[in-house]
Amino acid sequence: MASVLVVDDDPTVREVVATYLRANAHEVTEAEDGEAAVEAMARRPADLVVLDLMLPGIDGLEVCRRIRATREVPIIMLTALGDEVDRVTGLEVGADDYVSKPFSPRELVLRVESVLRRTSGREPGLPDLLRDGDLVVDHLRREATRAGERLVLTAREYDLLRYLVAHPGIAFSRDDLLESVWGWSIGDRSTVTVHVRRLREKVEDDPTSPVRLVTVWGIGYLWEAAESASSAALPVTGAEPR
Repeated sequence: MASVLVVDDDPTVREVVATYLRANAHEVTEAEDGEAAVEAMARRPADLVVLDLMLPGIDGLEVCRRIRATREVPIIMLTALGDEVDRVTGLEVGADDYVSKPFSPRELVLRVESVLRRTSGREPGLPDLLRDGDLVVDHLRREATRAGERLVLTAREYDLLRYLVAHPGIAFSRDDLLESVWGWSIGDRSTVTVHVRRLREKVEDDPTSPVRLVTVWGIGYLWEAAESASSAALPVTGAEPR
């Protein structure tokens, strides 16, 4: 069971979402505006936030920024259908996922379960510890470090980084990544584009000329392993280097 904060100024939406989440054994707290959401997170941090973009007072983007300034809790944004600019902006300020209104409550619950599974569980098939040059991805801690410095990543940024580092030299399309990392069979490819851009800002010396997370024109993206075979992305045994 996880605790979920549902933030929406429409009481009907809050009630429907809360009902479906509780039916899936989650503990739900509701907030009707941005101020109440920020206060609720300060008082009792949730495991995940479902956050409407259009809120009275403090809007969803600002709420996301404030939460992200102190916590790494996963955030799923609710956005208006066709509002691509707002969706992209939401992802850029730290949202992990989004669902467009009007939405199916069942779809939202599936998105919630997918994010929680990736942020709290160990997925089969990938090593728990990966190293590529100065980059270490530790899945037991769900964190990545570069040159010994911890990277500040959202849940989805971490998932994407881990997946790419675990599969060096393989070009993935955005559809491939949507399915493998997000668990979507269909979805907005710009979601991947935004996350790749954010990751480059954290793992590249020059994000405008990437050498690690590179674009394969006409296909998608590829993780370029470190030149030394000994530092390529392979499982690491023993303790993480300090």
